[in-house]
Amino acid sequence: MTGRGIDQVLPHPVDPRLYERSVKSALDYVALAERRHGRLSRPVDFSYIWGDALEVLRRAQPDVRIINLETAVTVSEEPWPDKGVHYRMHPENATCLTRAGFQCCALANNHVLDWGRAGLAETLATLRAANLVGAGAGRNLEEATAPAVLSPSAGGRVLVFAFGHESSGIPRSWAAGENRAGLHLLEDFSERSIGRIAQQVRAAKQPGDVAVASIHWGGNWGYRVPDEQRRFAHDLIDGAGIDVIHGHSSHHPKGIEVHADRPILYGCGEFIDDYEGIGGYERYRGDLSLMYFLRLDRASGRLLSLEAVPMQIHRFSLRRASPADARWLAGRLHRESAAFGSAVELNAEGRLVLGWKGRP
Repeated sequence: MTGRGIDQVLPHPVDPRLYERSVKSALDYVALAERRHGRLSRPVDFSYIWGDALEVLRRAQPDVRIINLETAVTVSEEPWPDKGVHYRMHPENATCLTRAGFQCCALANNHVLDWGRAGLAETLATLRAANLVGAGAGRNLEEATAPAVLSPSAGGRVLVFAFGHESSGIPRSWAAGENRAGLHLLEDFSERSIGRIAQQVRAAKQPGDVAVASIHWGGNWGYRVPDEQRRFAHDLIDGAGIDVIHGHSSHHPKGIEVHADRPILYGCGEFIDDYEGIGGYERYRGDLSLMYFLRLDRASGRLLSLEAVPMQIHRFSLRRASPADARWLAGRLHRESAAFGSAVELNAEGRLVLGWKGRP
């Protein structure tokens, strides 16, 4: 969520005006964070917000780097009417995304159209100019449903199919149409929806490809995974050829399942956001975030290992979580994942390591 308050501390902030019920300027979110942890020297460098995460990425050198980009990237001044919260960042601040080496942005979420279809068009154009591949949104339905195709240097391809569901707060009117820009919006979690996705995957997937389903679903707070989401995730793997499920919308990490040797991240939590000074949900520790590193067998798509590095958002920047916070997060995820037959342990390097039944 690199918009709103985060955008305001970067070198090229948009007009800070907001249309929220009680907050009228994005600078208020900066002030809240500064009140909590001290004044920021603005503007910060494009790399600043990623903090310690950059060194983690440098050491890991992942073949592909996928994020859910939950903001419009636009200078549009037309907020979507009757929507409570609007996120945007200036197109010139998109450099922050390339500084972290991200390659693919899932866009089927409840903020990418906050500044209208003109804002979406500018978002898509900005990402293309930055050599970032978008998935889940487009100028029409064909573009919105097309997968992002990534080609790692190690060989094979990674296909990213992105879609969202109304349960995450996406307006039904944001759905892309045959001649209407918008998002790849799921009608429901039915077998019919699985069938449509299966057709899309079959049309694109080749031997040796890994297919990722990036899904924006559910509410912001709470650990419960609805039965319909779990069934849908299983059906995506069993019936649609999906190898990895990248779930998001929750502002904190949720339980992890491995089904048929395929990982299901029901809710990855926020990686970076401007919630630092906002109270009310402290018990979920939304200041703690995770960097997920998955290792897959390229030939079969089978999960070989999953580790996650605990981070903390502090002064609008990511730093390694303290040992105590890492232990808390490991314990919480262990309890939530146990219902799915998975286990989470904290290793000597301070990483969360996933175990599951039938692990190779």
